[in-house]
Formats: sequence, C-alpha cells, structure tokens
Amino acid sequence: MSSLETQFLPLTEHHDRYDAIDPRTALKDSATGKVVFITGASRGIGRATAVAFAEAGAKAVYITARSEEQLKEAGELIQKANPNTQCAWSACDVTSAAQVEAAVADCVARFGGIDVADANAGYLDHWAKIGESDPQSWWHNWEVNVKGAYHVIRFCMPHLIESAKRRATDGSSGGHLILLSSVGAQMLTPTASDYQTSKHAINRLCEFVNVDHGEDGIKCFAIHPGGVATALGQNMPEQMHAYLTDSPDLAAGFIVWLASGKADWAKGRYLSANWDVEELSSRRDEILRDDLLVNRLRTKA
Repeated sequence: MSSLETQFLPLTEHHDRYDAIDPRTALKDSATGKVVFITGASRGIGRATAVAFAEAGAKAVYITARSEEQLKEAGELIQKANPNTQCAWSACDVTSAAQVEAAVADCVARFGGIDVADANAGYLDHWAKIGESDPQSWWHNWEVNVKGAYHVIRFCMPHLIESAKRRATDGSSGGHLILLSSVGAQMLTPTASDYQTSKHAINRLCEFVNVDHGEDGIKCFAIHPGGVATALGQNMPEQMHAYLTDSPDLAAGFIVWLASGKADWAKGRYLSANWDVEELSSRRDEILRDDLLVNRLRTKA
C-alpha cells in the first residue's frame, strides 16, 4: 500500500450524485429556512452547489464571483430549480477584504442572516518547479485559496454563530462552514507546490476554526470535491485530466449533506466528497477515538 493510500479511508467511492446526498429526495427540505452564502458560484462546483441548496429548499442563496454575467446565469438556474428560493448576487473578488465584507453585509441585509457559508472560490495556474515558477502566480494561489477563504470565515463568522445559537433552540443545526480543499492537500506532486501547499493550509485552517469556534456551535469542514473537469481542474498537467471524472453534482450534494447536520460529529476534519456518506458515518466512533482525518506530525512508524 502506498503512503498516499494510507491517508484515505477505504470507503466506497462515488463519482456522481447518489440517493443519500440527493437534495431532491433524501435531503429534500433539509435546507428549509436557511440562507446560504457561496463564493466562486458563477460556474462549476459553486454553481452546482447553489442549485443543490435551492433543490433542498433553501430560503435564499446569495452567490458571488467576479463575473456578474455568469452570476446572472447561475441565478436563473437557482430560480428554475426552486422558484421559492430567493436569490441575489454581487461581483466580488475574494482577495479583497472590503469586497467580501460588503457582499456578506448585503446578504444579511437582504435575507436576515447566514446559516451556511461555502468558500468555494479557488485558483490554480499552470504548474512549474519552484525554481522555475512565476512569483506572482505562485503567491496568487495563496491569495485566492487561503486569504480568500479567510475572508469568508472572518466576515461570515458572527452570522454563523448567531445561526448556530438560534437553531440550537429549535433542535435544528446551523452555523455550517465549508472550505474547498483538494485531494492535492495530501499529495506531493512535482511542480504543484503553489496549489497543493495552499490546499494543505486550508485543512489546517479548518482545524483552527474548530479550535476557536467549535464551542460557538460552528461546524467547519475542509472537503475534497472530487476530480471535476472545471476550468480550474483543466489547468492541471494534461496527463492528470484522466482523473477529472466526477460530476460537480457530487460535491454539491455532499455539501448539502454536510449542512443538513448529519455530519456535525466530524467538524474540523478533512472529508472527501467521493466517500460514501453512510459508510463514513458508520466509522464515526473510530474516527473520533483515533482523531482521524486531521493533519498531524507522525513520530512513530
């Protein structure tokens, strides 16, 4: 068994939406009354996630990205999926604290709060060895993937805490925060130092959210969304495109499942959308007992 294989749970893998994470059936109405804030939602996984929350009965979905035209198209898909789900959007660059703060404020002003925040915006450029890399492009990975996620965390946090407290009184679950990581976070692929280190940092950032705000009711997850043939994914070296076989609906359904409260026990951990959720849940006791799915330095074989 390779060192990489030992870092993942041996669970049944899925590559598309399936019954347990289907927002139209098993998760129908699981998002009722909830306001969802999503960055990077104009296309790909972010757009699919916005539509999935509408299918699950969300009260409102607020979407952001840099392209207002594509946001409008995403908004039309959300309305088509569920005419009862309210939708609004704003052009937003996640590397700008002021723009993210303004988008969060606009969402709250329109819809009264935020119950779920999904930091989906990401960046991946063409890979190169560190000694041959472009400094601006290398650091831009961190600007978007880490700083952008931090901005979502920072400005959504007060509203997520309020959601968690409010919903705890009626027995439901709120205060969910999803950070888009990658299987690359656990890998050492030559020429991928910018992207893979930034995603590894996302996993640790998720753990810090749990340490700082777990007692406030926040449920934060860092997720691998699967290998999806998005514009971002296709920036990987061509020989890796064969692994881009997953539907964006897989990650979308998985995120709705996380926000339903069914996985609150796994907060602060790295999870893969490819993993069968029922098999994952069956290993709850083992995962918690052995503190699995977190970043730790091994000092013993």
